Amino acid sequence: MTTPSRVQTSAQPLLQARRIVIKVGSALLADPANGSVKRDWLETLAADISALRRRGQEVLIVSSGAVALGRRQLGLAPGKLKLEEKQASAAVGQIRLAHAWTEVLERHELSVAQILLTPGDTEQRRRYLNARNTLRMLLKLGSVPVINENDTVATAEIRYGDNDRLAARVAQMISADCLILLSDVDGLYTADPTRDPNAQFIPEVREITPEIQAMAGGSSSAVGTGGMATKITAAKIAVGAGCHMCVALGRELHPVKRIEEGARCSWFYPSASPSTMRKQWIAGTLQPAGEIYVDDGAAAALRRGKSLLPAGMTRIVGHFQRGDALIVRDATGKEIARGLVAYSSGDAERLLGHKSSEIPALLGFHGRDEMIHRDDLVLTN
Repeated sequence: MTTPSRVQTSAQPLLQARRIVIKVGSALLADPANGSVKRDWLETLAADISALRRRGQEVLIVSSGAVALGRRQLGLAPGKLKLEEKQASAAVGQIRLAHAWTEVLERHELSVAQILLTPGDTEQRRRYLNARNTLRMLLKLGSVPVINENDTVATAEIRYGDNDRLAARVAQMISADCLILLSDVDGLYTADPTRDPNAQFIPEVREITPEIQAMAGGSSSAVGTGGMATKITAAKIAVGAGCHMCVALGRELHPVKRIEEGARCSWFYPSASPSTMRKQWIAGTLQPAGEIYVDDGAAAALRRGKSLLPAGMTRIVGHFQRGDALIVRDATGKEIARGLVAYSSGDAERLLGHKSSEIPALLGFHGRDEMIHRDDLVLTN
């Protein structure tokens, strides 16, 4: 147990986070001797997750283990698997993995959702939006999404390659405040501590410099694919999205609770919050695909922090698709905001000046009530 000051310092990003992503590696979840789930350990992690939820924090799990669980079931020999063997193992193991998570979390009255992703789901804009909206709705409904790479269809050329990177992409996608990578080491060292007895532990990283990247080594696990190098890559993605990231020892019971109590771990700190980083990205990085003109009432509402509704729109300029960045102009033509639109230009034309309640009748389906949601909008003037 540590002193209160140490707990406050090390655990603050976790304790204050609104939305948390926890990554669990294969070596932690799957017993390499018999290919079974480490049930006792998983139950303590489920208890930790339940405690986070009782505090009002949202939790997503990125879980490895499908291939490790499935290969023994299929009687495959130890060692490197061919692509087809890995895909078959994932198909069998994913069922066992989802069942294990469902069983331990439902004991805490938590519903579980399974999400399988491929790189296109986080790299291609349309699929990214669909995946993000599904995850947001699951969180809104109180579910715990359990996410894994879809190894049954992934190939060597089209895959994340490790769940550290996938976890960082998920954290980026849903604007998480904190990413926890549960690992077989307790943090970042100046060298591989299993090979160099003089390796020094690094508790905090404020900037990912070339020197920090040079400290990374390979994976020491027989069933995992990651290593410290993949964690540094994940950290660059996470902190770039305004998300704190922690590398912590995962094999002990109650691994998340241990972090809260001040267990040794390495924290990577972002320079700004997820919402701030997202607003900067929308305001300055994306190339606008079109424009929306709004009336005085809508302009005033936007300045008060409201979303843009179809009723406030007066004119559409340009050809755009759902998820594209647009400039919002007031009645005089002055730019007042930029944001990510929820409808294509064709649908937006049909909704021009209409109430949100009329969307189903006008389009034949009911998407979002907002043309641009306030979470996807930044004032520029």
